[in-house]
Amino acid sequence: MEIKVLEVPIPEETSIIVGQSHFIKSIEDIYESLVTSCPSIKFGLAFCEASGKRLIRHEGNHEGLVSLAINACKTISVGHVFVIYIKESWPINVLNSLKGVQEIVSLYVATSNPLKVIVADLGESAALLGVSDGFKPLGVETDDDKVERKELLRKFRYKL
Repeated sequence: MEIKVLEVPIPEETSIIVGQSHFIKSIEDIYESLVTSCPSIKFGLAFCEASGKRLIRHEGNHEGLVSLAINACKTISVGHVFVIYIKESWPINVLNSLKGVQEIVSLYVATSNPLKVIVADLGESAALLGVSDGFKPLGVETDDDKVERKELLRKFRYKL
């Protein structure tokens, strides 16, 4: 067994969601979940099939994001893992809908931060052990930081 730490690129103004599912039908159901949650979303979706032809299945409505998702799946290379790149939306807009997709087993990360995935390569198969999302904390929030956080949430219209 070989443990690998793999960087997954996230272009500016783009977010990524990485999860694991269990069935080839996932690609269509995830697609439907995304477009019905946020009709203006731009996204690319790829899914690593774990048996049969073992293809990277893909869908989306933005060619560049579909390419990114395919490349991320090639990098991660773990059966039943899916990758979604999104623009013109945020993960918060689609996560609850994704959690209701029957085939989804788990969601590992939803972020715009630098991302690394930790993979155990077992030869013919591999396992996604976890993710590294962003960086370590540098301190504790001050009162001024709290004000800034609350202003940011209001700017994004997540709070009144």
